Amino acid sequence: MAYATVQELQARMQRELTETEQNICEALLEDAAVIIDAYNENAKPDAKRLVSLRMVRRSIGDGTADVPIGATQGSMSALGYSQSWTIGSGTVGELYIGKEDKKLLGASNKIGSYSPTEALVPLLEREEEGI
Repeated sequence: MAYATVQELQARMQRELTETEQNICEALLEDAAVIIDAYNENAKPDAKRLVSLRMVRRSIGDGTADVPIGATQGSMSALGYSQSWTIGSGTVGELYIGKEDKKLLGASNKIGSYSPTEALVPLLEREEEGI
C-alpha cells in the first residue's frame, strides 16, 4: 500500500507524466512505503506521504535539471564529454531516505540501543517456569 498517489507526485513535479512514467511511479511509491515502514511504521500519515513523494521525485528526477537531484558536488567538461556527480545519500535512481526525511519520520539521530534478544527474555522466563 502506497502512502501517496501518482497524481500527488505529478502536482508536486508540475508536469504531466507519461503512462510509462506513471506505471514506474506507482511501483516506486509502493517500494517507498516498505522502506518508510522499515524506519518507522508508526510515523504520522502526512509525514509518510511527504517522504514518499520526496523519495520518488529524487529517484526519477524532475526532467529539467542538469544536475541530479540530491547531488552535493558535480563537475562537467566540454569537448572531453565528462561528467561526475557526488550524491549525498544513495545514488541517482535509488530510493533512499535523507536526513530531513528521517526527522519527518521521527527516526533521526536518537541516542540509545536496542537488543533483538530482549524480546526473547519473557519467552525464556516462561520456559523456566514450565508455562
